[in-house]
Amino acid sequence: MSQSIEVEPLTPTIGAQINGVDLSQPLSEDRFQQIHDAWMQHLVLFFRNQKISPEQHLEFGRRFGALHIHPAAPYLHDNPELMKVHTDKNSHIQNGAGWHSDVSADEEPPLGSILHLHRVPPHGGDTLFANMYAAFDALSEPVQNLLIGLEAHHVSDYTNQYGDHKPQREFPKAVHPVVRTHPVTGRQALFVNVGFTKRIRGMSRMESDALLEMLFKHVTNPAFQCRFQWQPNSIAMWDNRCVQHLAIWDYYPETRSGIRVTVKGDRPFYSEQAV
Repeated sequence: MSQSIEVEPLTPTIGAQINGVDLSQPLSEDRFQQIHDAWMQHLVLFFRNQKISPEQHLEFGRRFGALHIHPAAPYLHDNPELMKVHTDKNSHIQNGAGWHSDVSADEEPPLGSILHLHRVPPHGGDTLFANMYAAFDALSEPVQNLLIGLEAHHVSDYTNQYGDHKPQREFPKAVHPVVRTHPVTGRQALFVNVGFTKRIRGMSRMESDALLEMLFKHVTNPAFQCRFQWQPNSIAMWDNRCVQHLAIWDYYPETRSGIRVTVKGDRPFYSEQAV
């Protein structure tokens, strides 16, 4: 039996640091299952001092499933599965600005994302993560009942975001339930975000805008959040099915740089058979 990992929660609501794991080494099935179980419980996991190669990063990501390719982001080592995350004094925009769930406009949005930062600014550059189970649970019963069964249009537009880099594929768009059921935990999560969700299906523009504005404001409640302070060679992995995140660009003109590996997901659905 593998030695148990150490799980150190950041808050009671979301986030945990994992100690006693070296991701440059092969993971036994038992240890991988411990990490997976901790991920399902805490939604976002953090690892410190992980000097992994791009190949080891890919291998870790593939333990969770086939890998996702971003529609437009630059990549490294001629491999579109290795998304480049880089902001410096010449950048006009940074990855992760605005609360969002990664590429929720895909028909099958990513299951999760694994970000390894190699270089971080001396101060700032934190990432906020928010628990969308908690966001849904905190709504009143009348509002929950209103949202269940609604669908929303998610649209991506990466024009001008990545400069001269040629997109890998068409910018996606999709219709997803406003409340989705997590396929592993069975819990209900709010699934609209200011980055991609444009309109609620079947509503007038005025109705949709009013409801989305309320929900977009609601998910920013600090009670749903944790905040991660990066160090060189830290890793954060988050579950896009129940988490939104926001990267803070407060470190200009310093550099923040790394690689993200993203795991494919499946089509969001709603089921009353919640756990």
